[in-house]
Amino acid sequence: MRVRGFTLIELAVAVAILAIGSVAAYRSLDQAQRGVGGQVDRALAAEVALNRAAELRLGGMQAGRRLPDRVTQGPVDWRVTVEEAATASGMIEATILVSAPGRPGARFVTIVPRERR
Repeated sequence: MRVRGFTLIELAVAVAILAIGSVAAYRSLDQAQRGVGGQVDRALAAEVALNRAAELRLGGMQAGRRLPDRVTQGPVDWRVTVEEAATASGMIEATILVSAPGRPGARFVTIVPRERR
């Protein structure tokens, strides 16, 4: 009885096909990580902006002016600036800008009620 197995050529072809498939999978994974990498910074910046908007709505603009202009979120120190503009209805439109050197930032606009006197 004769036992047949793989020949050396068949084995070499199978290894070559697996190597090509592995390289292709690695390249697509690397490309996906690069695409997602920028989104993490955008998400962190947006979270900082949303947090500041909540602080302004809860504490009012007067208290918001005393909040720090630097916030650490994740591994990044974000710079937060708030631009104020009065609206026709007597409210305050607060434009929150979040930035960090070399990273994408965020911009968020919220309406804050005027302080009661």
